[in-house]
Amino acid sequence: MKIKFCGAARNVTGSSHLITLDDGYKILLDCGLYQGGGKADYVSNSEWHFDPKEIDCLILSHAHIDHTGRVPQLVKGGYSGCIHSTHATRSLCAIMLLDSAKIQEREAEFFNKRQLKKKKKRRKPRREPLYTSKDVVPAMELFKAYSYDRWYQINDRVELRFNDAGHLLGSASVNLRIKEGGKTIRLGFTGDIGRPDRPILRDPQLMEACDFVICESTYGDKEHESNPEQTDKLIDIIKETCIENKGKLLIPAFSVGRTQELVYMMDKLATKGILPKIPVYVDSPLSVNATQVFGAHPECFDDALNEYLLIDSNPFGFNDLKYIRSVDESKALNSSKEACVVISSSGMMNAGRIRHHLFNNLEDPKTTLLIVGYCAPNTAGGILKAGAESIKLFGEWKQVRAQIKTMHSFSAHADRKEIVDFLKPVKKGIKQMFLVHGEYDTQKKFKSYLSKKGFKNVNIPEEGEEITLKL
Repeated sequence: MKIKFCGAARNVTGSSHLITLDDGYKILLDCGLYQGGGKADYVSNSEWHFDPKEIDCLILSHAHIDHTGRVPQLVKGGYSGCIHSTHATRSLCAIMLLDSAKIQEREAEFFNKRQLKKKKKRRKPRREPLYTSKDVVPAMELFKAYSYDRWYQINDRVELRFNDAGHLLGSASVNLRIKEGGKTIRLGFTGDIGRPDRPILRDPQLMEACDFVICESTYGDKEHESNPEQTDKLIDIIKETCIENKGKLLIPAFSVGRTQELVYMMDKLATKGILPKIPVYVDSPLSVNATQVFGAHPECFDDALNEYLLIDSNPFGFNDLKYIRSVDESKALNSSKEACVVISSSGMMNAGRIRHHLFNNLEDPKTTLLIVGYCAPNTAGGILKAGAESIKLFGEWKQVRAQIKTMHSFSAHADRKEIVDFLKPVKKGIKQMFLVHGEYDTQKKFKSYLSKKGFKNVNIPEEGEEITLKL
């Protein structure tokens, strides 16, 4: 058996790992888009480390676009097998892949228009979208959804089990039992590991014992703030920005997961009478759709949310909260000087409506930009997080006069201690561990940390590297 690391290798995005059995059967774990690399993303996303027609089986850990965003492209390229996921992952993919397709179409259109303005010698070849909305439909028809905590037979040699990873609605660690050479090989893929004691979702189930594990490492060099500190800090920032400074609090947040967590937290604070009486806007059509999907999958909720539902039947809505869909409403909001909170996508600020809010408010010292999640270094979020004094938005340089604040505690990714706790069942019998989904410097620090904790044979594969597994 071989593993080829086709994405998220010494990188945070583009999750894709190819398992080839000794009889040639090929299993692809995740099929995600590269994000946050600027112009290089289109090139990376246009190329494969394999032939899509040769893949026999696709298994998705969860719905985030850096794990699923190339699925329509894979099907367009000739993949015709089943797409295995949890029920909630399938539901989220139905809206997220359509949204991603529209982004591909808009970006291609924008690129082509810009090229037409250049002189002929400087023009680059016309760009086609990676896929379109029409390509999403045949991809969704291939989905086959499963419940957690049961073994399912994929073929006569491969069994699959999804365990709740607590990272996103429907997220899962992937467990495979593969018969090969008269033995049963146990292969685990953590997907993205969630965090214990987070709102909405159940705590992550510990990783099943296995022989080989592919492990995420996004925050392998950090430890997050505790939850009580997180709530207090958020309230302090809202009061300082909106009440004292009468300014606007901008919170870039991923439409699926982070936005719902923020809204739920504010809903509880509003119910307790702690949240200041100021308008809160969620400016993202995808966030609105995703919130509806969340409501349709209570099987993923933790006990605290189920108990809260007895008090408040709508945990994602309160009197001062308004969801915005229309472009006109968004335009009015991004230029408004009203003291308010605006939650808008994308989380890395590399696309979406948040860029318009930045364009109109970043030079206002009364504005606060609160970063609540990971931002790749080359994205607008990464640049602002690093302390840039100016940034180029829509072809115009903007001076950074707003306050920039960061809260790592909102991260849906486990920190290094939480990952080690998650891996406890794996520690004794594991033959090899492969670190993926992390920046290379972070992975090197995490490898050293794992070594001190007693983990052996930890590898950091390069993209395109293929490794033979032997028991």
